[in-house]
Amino acid sequence: MKICNILVNNEIHPAVVTERGVIDAAASGLTIDEIIAGADRTPFEKLAADTSLPVVENPVYGNVVDRTGKLICVGLNYRQHAINTNMPIPEYPILFSKFANALVPAGTEVELPEWEDSYDYEAELVIVMGKSAWGVSEEEAKDYIFGYTCGNDFSCRDPQMRSGQWLIGKTMPGFGPCGPCIVTADEFDPDKPHFIQSYVNGEKRQDSDVTDVIFSAAQVVSYASKYMRLEPGDLIYTGTPSGVALEGTVNKFGWLKKGDTVEVRIEGIGSLINKMK
Repeated sequence: MKICNILVNNEIHPAVVTERGVIDAAASGLTIDEIIAGADRTPFEKLAADTSLPVVENPVYGNVVDRTGKLICVGLNYRQHAINTNMPIPEYPILFSKFANALVPAGTEVELPEWEDSYDYEAELVIVMGKSAWGVSEEEAKDYIFGYTCGNDFSCRDPQMRSGQWLIGKTMPGFGPCGPCIVTADEFDPDKPHFIQSYVNGEKRQDSDVTDVIFSAAQVVSYASKYMRLEPGDLIYTGTPSGVALEGTVNKFGWLKKGDTVEVRIEGIGSLINKMK
């Protein structure tokens, strides 16, 4: 099942994505967060199957979760990306975070402040947690995942690289878009091939597969749960493949600038598009 939040008459409504299009699911009486936390999906499934319901034309998306919990990111999780940035291959997942106001929906314009210029894109598969996880094993970790969505770990490289921690280059407002929808874990397996790509103004920049990671989704969840209690609705950005502007000595791509449009595509999930302003 694919679910999302949409804006209807200035209110956030839950919605379900069907083969026909996006269906307003407010009549289910459920919120996205309630579904993520384990509420019975039957009302959503019935709405999805009701072909008499109208499709929402040109939906305006809301955040993929109602309440912004933890935004956790994994650095250098694709081997070639680490190599191209002249950084060592990590022995353990490199974890950092973003603040709550970094999370924005598909379609949001992302501001690039004029006092910096080293702006970069990072196409990422994002885990949506479905259960509270504290000290879970790798074998059981996937049972705690509700689903997956597209993400873009926007970065400002100069401040990111000024010290051993990356926070200030990663968490400007709007620097963590996700969406447009969440695909439930029963319909998306990150251990099976699905392409992950990014495009800047229609030009392909990144082209890899979600399986080409150093640490799998299960390994990331298990490791993170040893040091922070993961809760339903927490989002984990699982790293980006090679092809970002930071790898300038390899690919010659320039930094993002105002007016650029960045698209993240993940097979089986969808397309996340944001314009820079």
